[in-house]
Amino acid sequence: MTDRATSVLLPRDLPVGRVREFALRAEELGFDEIWVVEDCFFRGGVAQAAAVLAWTERIRVGVGILPAAVRDAAFTAMEAATLAELFPGRVDVGIGHGMPAWMRQVGAWPASPLTMLEEHLRAVRAIVHGERVDADGRYVHLDGVQLESPPAHPPRILAGVRGPKSLAVAGRYADGTVLAEPVTPEYVAAALAHIAPTREHRVVAYCVAAVDDDADAARRLARPALAWVGEPDWAPHLAPLPYADEIAALRASVGSPEDFGAALPDAWVDDLGIVGTPAAARARLDALFDAGVSSAVLFPLGPDPVAALDSLARLR
Repeated sequence: MTDRATSVLLPRDLPVGRVREFALRAEELGFDEIWVVEDCFFRGGVAQAAAVLAWTERIRVGVGILPAAVRDAAFTAMEAATLAELFPGRVDVGIGHGMPAWMRQVGAWPASPLTMLEEHLRAVRAIVHGERVDADGRYVHLDGVQLESPPAHPPRILAGVRGPKSLAVAGRYADGTVLAEPVTPEYVAAALAHIAPTREHRVVAYCVAAVDDDADAARRLARPALAWVGEPDWAPHLAPLPYADEIAALRASVGSPEDFGAALPDAWVDDLGIVGTPAAARARLDALFDAGVSSAVLFPLGPDPVAALDSLARLR
């Protein structure tokens, strides 16, 4: 059920003139996948994925994640299926609730995010597999929707979620789950217990990553990226850790996320990311794979994300 893919995240704020350079370099270095993000208000996920797929030849491309709250299930399925037709066997599409603050900002946060996600996942996955779909749900209404030319290799439809009930929905209706950072072996185990997959199910883990022969230099790069993990939204990620209460106490004692990141003990930084010397980072990566991660998506950090790919490639 796992394929131990070492992947990279296309930074949401990478200057657009360097996106092609990033994609080509990631493929050249042998990474298995590139994941693009759709964060408000940066760039659209489908458009980025199409460009990266067209520029590259081999690498698989994931979209993580499309917020269901602002999309029609039939048209999401059309976009996903089109990518899969054009680039067979190279497409994963993540769908989630969307971040509540962003969805409220655009007037789209639903009364029942769980119902909305379940209805979208069921419909999108069925449509991209060529099924004729009728639905009269709370959020998804379809009357005999069927693709004219379903892709021979349907895209994998994943759920980007956190929280026990949402993870259970992912296990029932998606081909996989995207776990946002920070991802630890403990969090993977807890998530899989809720997902309870009954068929092949990918676990895609977003990971803060910094690799350097000097472990302290790697930690310095990682700390700013971990600054927000003490916030309430990240509680499900941290709850399985033996020092979860200490993390909460540390966050309560500091004045800002930046102060929190700077105050994290070295051991916690190493736990919460793929951080350190190549040997230490590789061991942490292997621990995630052993826990059930299918694809570890590494965040390139530092002033030049393209250059950072070379250091992360030491884990290949």
